[in-house]
Amino acid sequence: MERFVSTVKCLTENLLQKHPIDYDQVIEKLFSEISGLEDFPKIPDPKLEECAIQLWNWAVTKNVGTTISKNLKAKVRHVACSLLYCCEPENPTEGVMRKQILMASKTGRTWLDCKNPQMADHFLQFAVKSLETLYAQLTSRGDGAADITSSKGDVEKDLLRILSCQAESALSQGNNHEAVVYMQRCKDMLLRLPKDTAYLSLMCYNFGIDTYNLRKFEESAFWLSQSYEIGKMNLKYAPGSEVQAKVLRFLATVYLEWDCQRFQEKALNAVSIANKECMSASGLYLKIRILLRCGASDDHIRAGLNEMLECKVSLEVCLSTVKLLMSEDREVLAFDYLKRVCQHFESSPDLGTALVLHIELLLQRGKELLGKQKIEDIITGHYTGKQLSPQALTSLHVMLWDKASKHFEATNYSEALQWYNYSLSFFKAGQMEPNSAKLQRNRASCFLQLKQLEKAKEAIKEAERCDPDSIFTQFSVYKIAMQENNVEKAAEAVNAMGHLYKSPVTSQDGLLVSENAASNLLSLAAQIALENEQQETAMKALESLCENSKDEAQVLTALRCLVRLVLSTIEKSRDEMSTPCRNVNMDVLLPYLKMALQKVSHQSCMSVEQRTEEATWFRKIAWNSALQCESCPDRMRDFFVLSYQFSQLCPPDRTLLVGQKTCLLMAAAASLELCRKSPHSTQTEELTQALEHIQICWEVWKTLKASGSFPMDPTDTLLLLYEFEARAKLNDPKVETVLESVLELEHVETKMLETIAALAMEPPAHFPLLCKKALRVALSLHKKQPQADLARCSKCVHSLIKLSLPSGVSEVEAHVLEEVWDYYEEALSIIAAAPDDFPEMERLWLLTRAWNTGILLYSLAQYPEAEKWCGLAMSFIRHLGSLRESYETQMSGLYSEILDRLDKAKKNLIMEE
Repeated sequence: MERFVSTVKCLTENLLQKHPIDYDQVIEKLFSEISGLEDFPKIPDPKLEECAIQLWNWAVTKNVGTTISKNLKAKVRHVACSLLYCCEPENPTEGVMRKQILMASKTGRTWLDCKNPQMADHFLQFAVKSLETLYAQLTSRGDGAADITSSKGDVEKDLLRILSCQAESALSQGNNHEAVVYMQRCKDMLLRLPKDTAYLSLMCYNFGIDTYNLRKFEESAFWLSQSYEIGKMNLKYAPGSEVQAKVLRFLATVYLEWDCQRFQEKALNAVSIANKECMSASGLYLKIRILLRCGASDDHIRAGLNEMLECKVSLEVCLSTVKLLMSEDREVLAFDYLKRVCQHFESSPDLGTALVLHIELLLQRGKELLGKQKIEDIITGHYTGKQLSPQALTSLHVMLWDKASKHFEATNYSEALQWYNYSLSFFKAGQMEPNSAKLQRNRASCFLQLKQLEKAKEAIKEAERCDPDSIFTQFSVYKIAMQENNVEKAAEAVNAMGHLYKSPVTSQDGLLVSENAASNLLSLAAQIALENEQQETAMKALESLCENSKDEAQVLTALRCLVRLVLSTIEKSRDEMSTPCRNVNMDVLLPYLKMALQKVSHQSCMSVEQRTEEATWFRKIAWNSALQCESCPDRMRDFFVLSYQFSQLCPPDRTLLVGQKTCLLMAAAASLELCRKSPHSTQTEELTQALEHIQICWEVWKTLKASGSFPMDPTDTLLLLYEFEARAKLNDPKVETVLESVLELEHVETKMLETIAALAMEPPAHFPLLCKKALRVALSLHKKQPQADLARCSKCVHSLIKLSLPSGVSEVEAHVLEEVWDYYEEALSIIAAAPDDFPEMERLWLLTRAWNTGILLYSLAQYPEAEKWCGLAMSFIRHLGSLRESYETQMSGLYSEILDRLDKAKKNLIMEE
């Protein structure tokens, strides 16, 4: 026990010194220590008792405010009270016992407030035990002393309070019988404690409320009856007639909801006594409820209604009673009573509320003619000094508009207009307010349906004057413009609607109620325009909707509509063979598809299936649009890129990947085509884009190849060609790697190598070495063919010689001449193999270039080489056809002259040496 005492003392000191944020942990530790004790072992330690008092006082100081929770306060009191009982001496004094009673009863009460009756019972029993001990001690002293008698009275008063708490605890645990036993003991004590009559009556009333809320009507009726009976036991200390009447009204309500037919008499008796105790509007109203529920005769109910009027209840209660009568199908009684109520309150400023209710009930019962008469009477009164209150007038307007709206929906436009006109009668001429504008818009809608265009225009003109910055007003302007076929005015209205879209819409017309009113108005505007074959206006409305709406599903629907409209226009232009018009429409289509891509990409509310459906639809549109742009590579590229981007939003499969590959190939090809047609300053951007498409396409192609074989597919060839061209024109050194990849292909076509050779030298590219390498491989492949294509062989040789021949003095080098000589020998071998198939002009070109090379070498005093090349040129003469004779004569003389000069030059050179 020493450890226990030491721990409690230490924790108590900590609690008294701690900051508020640290209370919870210390209290929980203290509570845990006490909870671990079995019963309350006797520990006669003054320090422990001091801890108990300190903890109790600390909890009392925390009772004000919300420093700690109710539950923590209960635990501190629990600990303090438990410690006090642990320190109890064998023969406790009166003072000790009074401390125990105080602390135990208050701890029990606190646990009850925390909805923990089991814990409360524990301490309430301790309190009763201490009270009994104290009472026995006081009784043993004798009856003479006044202070002893007073003390015994205090004990009895404390006992009554504790017993009532025990009753409350028992009831909260569902033990009604036990609660009744405790309460009976309390009642028995009231003769000695009359001042607690009101307290005990209120306790029973609260028990009645609690059981009623649990729908335990029998128990509730018992406790409410007890409350009333206890209140009658001592009139001097009773709760008062108002409270007693309240108890009885509640008792009557319990009987009403329990079983009105079975307890009809009890319910009526209770409410009648309540009304005698203290007449009140709620009591009179309750009596009518009971009579109606019990199916009483009209005479009985009429008597109750008369009683209400005689007791001067408020107009509000009277009108609630009228509604009650109507809900119970006592229509005749209701209208009769309402008529009397209106007469009774004729001078009241709130009479309008009754008149409006009368109209509402007439309309509900389908008595429109009588309702209209009442409305016309109110309109007459409105202009003769009998205006309705603002609240009543608002209710009437709502009713009139609702009636008009229903007629409008039923296409009964004349009737709808009449109801709107009734509402208009209450507005002053020139009155400026949004409701007036709304009313005029609704009237205009009716006029439009009735084909009364001029009257509709007048109504909208008034609406514009009252509320020009309303999107609804502009929509009405739009509708009229469309009926007049005024395209310009309709376009202006659509633009205005677009500008007003972002303004907050505080309310909607009765005819156009919608969560997204502005979006729906623009959508409706587009629909009206299409019905009137005004495609351009419809597109403006849809574009405005797309720009402003936050409903992405709605935007995608609008974009689909826009795309279809543009495609229909393109189809017409194709029929009319109007290419410029088709190109313009393609440019219009592109931003719609880009917006669709953005919406589908960021659509968070779509299911996977919905996203796939949307992406697939727009992907196909982009694909088909690209195919129609064969003469416009820039548009073609953009559409193919969009088609690829849409496909990325779909679940991948083999077919989709093939489509992606084709899109990227076509986009790359289009970018290269644009580069060829672009000025040098913009080529880099186009080439970079092409390269990006090519790189992505390689990845897609690798994935495809991994899924199966693709025999005879030219993708590898095309990608390498496109990549070679892009890198060559970007002067990218990786172009050599691309050529190596081409040469590593399993089947390299000579045509591809010839194309690469051409691309290597196509400006701005300049890679002569790569060009020659490709040509040499191509020539080699040509020669390996069973039947070589000599024309193409000669072109390869031609290109090789052209690339290799020195063009000036600085390029004359032995290894270069040797390389070119080899090409000439190749050419001669081709001529020898098929002299008839080698073009004559090509032979002449070879002759000329060899001769010129010899002359160049002669000028450089390289005489042996000069003689060699001139001799080579002469060897081609015999291969000339029709030109041989003329060239042979001319060349022979020149050659002889050259030889003579060479001999002289050689002799001079020897003499100089």
